[in-house]
Amino acid sequence: MTDNPTTSGKAPSHIAYQVRDREGRKGFWTRIGSAWAHTDGSGFNIQLECVPLDGRITLRIATDKKD
Repeated sequence: MTDNPTTSGKAPSHIAYQVRDREGRKGFWTRIGSAWAHTDGSGFNIQLECVPLDGRITLRIATDKKD
């Protein structure tokens, strides 16, 4: 089992977003959590701040770009 990334101070490798599609327009993205890759490369630990009731959850590679 890997260390808990939230207590080890490591930055997340991915950001979790809720994406809600809007008719005829780009989807509306809301940041809802973070994910850390397992050291063996076979999975992720995901920490969600909320759970969406609609839309989908998308994981994107974390970047220095502002949300």
